[in-house]
Amino acid sequence: MTTATAQAFANIAFIKYWGNRDNTLRLPSNGSISMNLDGLFARTTVTFSASFGTDSLRIGPRPVTGPGLERVSHFLDLVRPLAGMNWRAEVVSENNFPSGAGIASSAAAFAALALAASSAAGLDLSEAELSRLARRGSGSASRSIPGGFVVWQEGETDQDSYAFSIAPPEHWDLVDCVAIVSTGHKKTGSTEGHALAPTSPLQAARVADAPRRLDLCRRAILERDFESFATIVELDSDMMHAVMMTSAPGLFYWQPASIRVMEAVREWRAGGLPVCYTVDAGPNIHVICPREQAKSVERRVRKLTGVQDVLMAGVGGPARIVS
Repeated sequence: MTTATAQAFANIAFIKYWGNRDNTLRLPSNGSISMNLDGLFARTTVTFSASFGTDSLRIGPRPVTGPGLERVSHFLDLVRPLAGMNWRAEVVSENNFPSGAGIASSAAAFAALALAASSAAGLDLSEAELSRLARRGSGSASRSIPGGFVVWQEGETDQDSYAFSIAPPEHWDLVDCVAIVSTGHKKTGSTEGHALAPTSPLQAARVADAPRRLDLCRRAILERDFESFATIVELDSDMMHAVMMTSAPGLFYWQPASIRVMEAVREWRAGGLPVCYTVDAGPNIHVICPREQAKSVERRVRKLTGVQDVLMAGVGGPARIVS
């Protein structure tokens, strides 16, 4: 019997990943940029044993069967041949934030699973190899392996599509004030949504313009230029949701409270407050600001009608093994 426990942070994408060139390998249609979210994490323990007849999965106190377990077993089938073993595994995972609500729960979970499973299997993978492995479980999980501000290069093949850090957590002290307007599990998950992206007439234009947006966002992060950062981050988020809404069938993740938060953020920035929003595949709004303004922004967001809670996260480090 061998076991390992790993912890990985959720991440928030500033330049979004939406749509694949290869759904099996999860090769993205375009590169993306994100930051890890300190304090919002998944912790996963993987135990391999010759005595286990099947793989098993528990998320928090709940045993998981069906498609959820099948997805994890399929992922473990990528790890077992690398280690030259065929033992089944027990996987126990928990998040300290809502799952399936647009806060990258699958990114954190599969990054933690990639590190815990490979370590329990006796593998010593490089950061790039771990990122590639995590990508196979959830595309955005590739970005939760490195720390700080991260680029996931789209690459040409399985070998060169992985994520790497462009700046450490201490480079820019930003805070994500996550406005929780719903904790419910979204009806259409990201995996299904990615497959719908090509059905939107807007997706091709979004992908074609991605290199320009990536360059602008990368430069804004490295130069700590919040005004330029806010402009490109909000544009990219709105473009992704325009693709979602014009897919067949259309995906409408925003709720009235979501729009209320976005409108307020734009008003605050017009009034001189350095703040911007971005929205993943869900109704909850990530409100980004420098740490100096975080308490003020949190108070403002909490006062908005429909906001149930605000989760605060600075810039997080890489996935790691924990005892």
